[in-house]
Amino acid sequence: LDDIVIGPNPRMRAIFEYLELIGAGQGSVLVTGESGTGKEVVANALHLHSRRRQKPFVAVSCAVFADSLIESELFGHERGAFTGAIAARPGRFERAEGGTLFLDDIDDVPLSMQVKLLRALQNRTIERLGGTRTVPIDVRVVAGTKRDLQQMVSQGKFREDLYYRLNVLSITLPPLRERREDLPALVEHFLARFFARRGMAPPPLSPGVMMALQAHDWPGNVRELENACE
Repeated sequence: LDDIVIGPNPRMRAIFEYLELIGAGQGSVLVTGESGTGKEVVANALHLHSRRRQKPFVAVSCAVFADSLIESELFGHERGAFTGAIAARPGRFERAEGGTLFLDDIDDVPLSMQVKLLRALQNRTIERLGGTRTVPIDVRVVAGTKRDLQQMVSQGKFREDLYYRLNVLSITLPPLRERREDLPALVEHFLARFFARRGMAPPPLSPGVMMALQAHDWPGNVRELENACE
């Protein structure tokens, strides 16, 4: 969590306090923020503040799978469910049993899959692709999105009922350009980490370097800053 909350920015400090407050709950959480703002870090922190912390934390990006594969990835499949399914395989819901499932890029889930996801969240059961057995699930779902889901609902691109099922609790992460006062502390943190791997102390940064970092807009946010420090 230090990777995103280091620094004096009051919005990030408030988010950290909010995570501690809602950690003990069971409600679904929707984390909104630009790419690289730390949505998965927040989801993991929420898991570590919860009663589920001894159980698995499973993260998956819904954007990396073709529409034809996402159901298998989330719900699993039975042997012979499709070409290449040579053995039964549990999905991410089953792997996260008792713990937390982070569904990043939830805005990329196709409408045809959204209704199945809604049913799983409502009934707390799944069926593997190609199977008929109903499998009970006990997971806390945290969803991440880089888009405005309410706007997508109004455009007919996201199911309203699924939106409200996911948005029981909500967190909005600010982009790095709106928390520039955190840059010096974040840079110090990342440099210390990378140089520690070499068994070295990080070098001091000149005022000119820090001015250049402060002048940049960081469209890739904290992830871009981390890469720049490395």
